[in-house]
Amino acid sequence: MTTETLRAELSRRMMYMDGGMGTMIQQLDLQETDFRGEQFSEHPCPLSGNNDLLSITQPLLIKTIHKDFLLNGGADFISTNTFNSTSIAMADYQMENLIYQLNMAAAKIAVEAAQEVTLETGVVRYVIGALGPTNKTLSLSPSVDDPAFRNITFDKLAASYTEQASALLDGGVDILMVETIFDTLNAKAALFAISQLLETDKYKGWDVPIFVSGTVVDLSGRTLSGQTVEAMVTSLTHFKPLCVGLNCALGATELRQFIRELGEFCDTYVSCYPNAGLPNAFGGYDDTPEQMAEILQEWATSGLVNILGGCCGTTPQHIRAIVEATKNAPPRLPHSKLDTFKLTLSGLEPMLAFKESNFINIGERCNVAGSSVFKKYIMADKFSEALEIAKKQITEGAQILDLNFDDGMIDGEKAMSHFVNLVTCEPDVSRVPLCIDSSDFKVIEAGLKCTQGKCIVNSISLKEGTEDFLAKASVVKRYGAAVVVMAFDERGQADNFKRKIEICKRSYDLLVNEAGYNPADIIFDPNLLTIGTGLSEHAEYGRDFIRLPSG
Repeated sequence: MTTETLRAELSRRMMYMDGGMGTMIQQLDLQETDFRGEQFSEHPCPLSGNNDLLSITQPLLIKTIHKDFLLNGGADFISTNTFNSTSIAMADYQMENLIYQLNMAAAKIAVEAAQEVTLETGVVRYVIGALGPTNKTLSLSPSVDDPAFRNITFDKLAASYTEQASALLDGGVDILMVETIFDTLNAKAALFAISQLLETDKYKGWDVPIFVSGTVVDLSGRTLSGQTVEAMVTSLTHFKPLCVGLNCALGATELRQFIRELGEFCDTYVSCYPNAGLPNAFGGYDDTPEQMAEILQEWATSGLVNILGGCCGTTPQHIRAIVEATKNAPPRLPHSKLDTFKLTLSGLEPMLAFKESNFINIGERCNVAGSSVFKKYIMADKFSEALEIAKKQITEGAQILDLNFDDGMIDGEKAMSHFVNLVTCEPDVSRVPLCIDSSDFKVIEAGLKCTQGKCIVNSISLKEGTEDFLAKASVVKRYGAAVVVMAFDERGQADNFKRKIEICKRSYDLLVNEAGYNPADIIFDPNLLTIGTGLSEHAEYGRDFIRLPSG
């Protein structure tokens, strides 16, 4: 299977995911011994409720559920039974050492089911390797007393996702899906891991379509970590997913407005697999197949989605009703308000910058080189007081917040991580995009690993040559940030109009043609050199700087 094959099918017709694997398992009323099987009869902790383990201990049961959704539900896609199959989530069951086995087993079961149904019906079915959100969050502190504390790091989460994704690919899945995203930074870690994995010798050249699906926690339309749907999409589209959508949390009635907003803001195909209504007093879901199908029929005829399915509370009967109600709807054609002429950034909320925009105000007072007061607070480890400076800048109209900790007496990596974590927990501040600013690339990476929104990196340059420039540019892109490029190369700083144009053009060509950047994600700093000195060799510095935008 290729991405283009799937793209062609999505452009031709509506397609369908399966429903709630957990719902189907719960209906079986399994006991502790069923989860344990023979292999884990002596396991030291309870295993009841570890649904992913059933791919090893009850493989026929899982395969039967898959085939039920394919044959009786009419689904085109089935998702592997791997929602919690990461070392992070499996730590609750003391099963961190089983991750490869769990994912491989689940992938093989799903692939076998899809292949058998494809042969039986003549209709190709696809397997989605499901990567769930884990039970940790990178953007929120588990301690009300310490908002900067995190109980997981970006690197550990990415490593866990790498282990899961590699097993799913080895097991033969067609697609990888980062799903039920409640914290966009977690999803960034997953996509970062997948991106790195697909560049390794083993997987290089593999054509693996990527789906992402977020979840909003209530009618505010925000994720648990506070982002709007548009901000979430902005933070993740650097990976160029084939399909972006929403799932879980709400029923179809409540999700409609957010799916509409998502579809208007992204240039991908759109999916949605909602719950069967909102949970009732007993934790169940009340929407019948007919009720859900009626709601989603209007979505399909209104051109809101390309892929429909179900999450909590949905069964093969729900999927079949949805298929029958929507199968004749015309396919949604991807469109976007985002294009290559608009720089899109995000904090908790999106921000667009384009040719017609007014000047954008960047708050520079959270920069140890720009504020002696801020520097004093950081040096004294008074981060709460330093945070007040950030709040004041936003109140006074800053649209982007610059953060810089470059000082010989400050541990830049530690300070950057700590302060970004603090900022993230202040909605009034974190609603705007950040500019991660440092001359030390390790400090830049430290900030990127704590930033759920799409930020700006300031800066990279050709000072150390093409290879170094492209290596750093690749890392920045993998984290999903825009980048400032200094007009500096191996010969030094650009000191005249010709040199500024020459360096900027060379940088642009490398970023767009070799690093794969969207041109809108490139910001040039052409360097305004010393003016007003009275020296003849400095006479053109100001004029050259002003001429540059039209040059």
